[in-house]
Amino acid sequence: MLTQADIDRLLKQPKKIVKKMPRGGYDEDNGHRRCELELESEQIPADVFTVFMRQNSTFIENFSIGLRYDIGDRPLGRVTLVRYNGPHGETTRASDGHYDKPHIHRMTAAELASGSIQPRERKREITDRYRTYEEALLRFFDDLSISNPDDFFPNLRQPRLFS
Repeated sequence: MLTQADIDRLLKQPKKIVKKMPRGGYDEDNGHRRCELELESEQIPADVFTVFMRQNSTFIENFSIGLRYDIGDRPLGRVTLVRYNGPHGETTRASDGHYDKPHIHRMTAAELASGSIQPRERKREITDRYRTYEEALLRFFDDLSISNPDDFFPNLRQPRLFS
């Protein structure tokens, strides 16, 4: 089982993208643009990660970008360590209003020990570090020490006219 120190180490260790699916862009599925990345640790080759990206096609502010880690434990399998979300458009579901603001969910060792493979509502941070999907993706890559996003998203760092 992962400790909090293990989780923190996994989030901080340098990683590189080795595969993007689909290679040339995004799939359209059930009203969402979707994409996945396979990552490898640059320090510990056995550490394998997956990034999932989903953005609502009509309410583009509603998105989720997450990092999964294959812990090799068959009952748990892949664990989502962190998820960067945009607003979901809901204003009454949580007292802090995080559903209507950009927010980040982080896995804790306590949640993992309880059998959860997704970071739940207990550990969340409302943030102003990003507003759009593109800004969140850049912040995600930087925060999680992903070294080569420009190889797979060559236009991501281009300035936007109306950002």
